[in-house]
Amino acid sequence: MKTEKGFYRNFFSIYIVLVLQNVVTISVNLADNVMLGGYSETALSGVAAVNQIQFVYQQLLMALGDGLVIFCSQYWGKRQTEPMRKISSVAMRAGLFIAVVLFAAVSFFPREAAGLFTTEESIIREGAAYLGIVKYTYVFFAVTIILLATLRSVETVKIAFWLSVMAFCVNCCINYVLIYGRFGAPELGAKGAAIGTLAARIAECAVLLVYIAKKEKKLHLQLKDYFRADRLMAGDYFRVCLPMLVVQGLWGLNTALQTVILGHMSAAAIAANSAASTLFLLVKSMSVGASSTASVIVGKTIGTGNIPLVKHYSSIMQRMFVVIGLVSGLLLFLIRIPVMTFYDLSPEAMGMMNTFLIILSVVCVGMSYQMPTNNGIIRGGGNAMFVVKMDLVSIWMIVIPLSFAMAFVVKASPAVVVCCLNADQIFKCVPAFLESHYGNWIRKLTRE
Repeated sequence: MKTEKGFYRNFFSIYIVLVLQNVVTISVNLADNVMLGGYSETALSGVAAVNQIQFVYQQLLMALGDGLVIFCSQYWGKRQTEPMRKISSVAMRAGLFIAVVLFAAVSFFPREAAGLFTTEESIIREGAAYLGIVKYTYVFFAVTIILLATLRSVETVKIAFWLSVMAFCVNCCINYVLIYGRFGAPELGAKGAAIGTLAARIAECAVLLVYIAKKEKKLHLQLKDYFRADRLMAGDYFRVCLPMLVVQGLWGLNTALQTVILGHMSAAAIAANSAASTLFLLVKSMSVGASSTASVIVGKTIGTGNIPLVKHYSSIMQRMFVVIGLVSGLLLFLIRIPVMTFYDLSPEAMGMMNTFLIILSVVCVGMSYQMPTNNGIIRGGGNAMFVVKMDLVSIWMIVIPLSFAMAFVVKASPAVVVCCLNADQIFKCVPAFLESHYGNWIRKLTRE
């Protein structure tokens, strides 16, 4: 009983902060959408389209960060900090490499990048203008994500929340001034939103670096740590992380393809999907927080060597995930109408948005169980390949082919296509349950 009380205290002390951080982070995008939706449906569609590139990039960085947490949380369970600094260095180098490659790609081909998601010239023009500024956030974002993952692995999570609050305030203030041209400032529309995002990313990265230099006491991270390479640790890290990079990148590409599919159906569909998806991501923060928390707790417990306790915690958390799913699904269903009143979209787009949100309310329930179980417990326990194989089969052999067929062969409605695009969030619950209860997913990854 004492152990379980300690578990609940530990879980919720991490979980609540991570959920709040995710909510505030997604609120930045929601504020962009609401402000741009009130300014111009074309501007909203253009920014929503090219933000799919940012989303794929974010998934790659999250894979690097999650791989770092899987390793470092096990070392943290053993209270070995030197290997953690080495792994953080490897992850940082990989993140910066991806940032530079993406920056170069969108710098040379901005209109082609925007044209991947729609054929309408006005939307491409708005998207390319936004991309021309927001590309400068890539390096700052990579540094922030990797450093926050390093801190998360030692259960330091409050700084992430306060950084998100600061970024939200900076972004919203600049958006209000530059999108609409308030207080004598130029009316920049999509470019104004990009400037707000860039300022927010620079601010959060700068404050985080100051915090680590002045306040961080568990790892004692220093700049020189990131100029040292350890091939042994790099090999260990990438053996687990490379499959995660592949599947997270493909999952981000899958989400981007949703915009491609819906964007080639109608402009109203892309605007409705953008608005609905942003609100869905806001509520999804409950599941993302559960997944990140489970990964830290499972990894740390494996590091202590108490395997029966790992399985016990897994069972408790899965029951909690079901409750989280029911709450998040109901919440999304109830808040959809009040949030929709903030948008100034066409009647067709508003109708689609309402339908999409009802569908996503059901999706929330399954997603809130399978994602924390797969990505938090199973992958956090060291068995990343199970999640990789499951996602490759479910997304690329079932969901994407089915969605393309329904959109372009059957000519089904956008609502039917959205159902197909999110079907994996429901049927992945079955393999998640079977593997977590009967599979061999607990792996010790640390070196002695």
